[in-house]
Amino acid sequence: MNRNDVTEMIVTAKINKGLKWCDIATEIGLSKEWVTAALLGQMTLTKAQADTVGKLLDLSPEAISLLQVVPYKGSLPTTVPTDPLLYRFYELINVYGTTIKSLIHEEFGDGIMSAIDFSMDISRVPDPKGDRVKIVLNGKFLPYKTY
Repeated sequence: MNRNDVTEMIVTAKINKGLKWCDIATEIGLSKEWVTAALLGQMTLTKAQADTVGKLLDLSPEAISLLQVVPYKGSLPTTVPTDPLLYRFYELINVYGTTIKSLIHEEFGDGIMSAIDFSMDISRVPDPKGDRVKIVLNGKFLPYKTY
C-alpha cells in the first residue's frame, strides 16, 4: 500500500458514507481547505488527526500510519492540467501571473508568497446572474536575503 492507495480509499469511503470534506474537517477541527489537501495526499496528519480520520472512514492501521508520513507534494499528473477546472487556474496564472508577481513585488519587494505559512478559504457568493466562487489565498511574504 502507498499514499496514493490511501487517497483512493479515503475518496471511496467518503462517497460511500455520504460525507462532505467539510464534515470530515469538522471532526478533525481544522479548515475544510487544509483537511481536503491533507486527505488528498498533500499534507501530513498528526497521530490524533489520522486516528480520527481512520475511525470516521474505517481505514486500516496501515492507512492511518501512511497519513502521518510526509508526502511527496504536487498532485497534478501533467505539466498543463487537463481537468477543465484546474486548467482554468493554469490559464489564470498564464494571464494574470505576471500582474500578481509585479504587484506583490511593488508592495513587498523581491520575494515570494509562502505556501507553507499559508491559509486558503473557498466560499460561495450568491449572485442573481449565477453564483460565484470566492477564493482567498493568504500567504506570508518571504523576502530573498542577501549574504
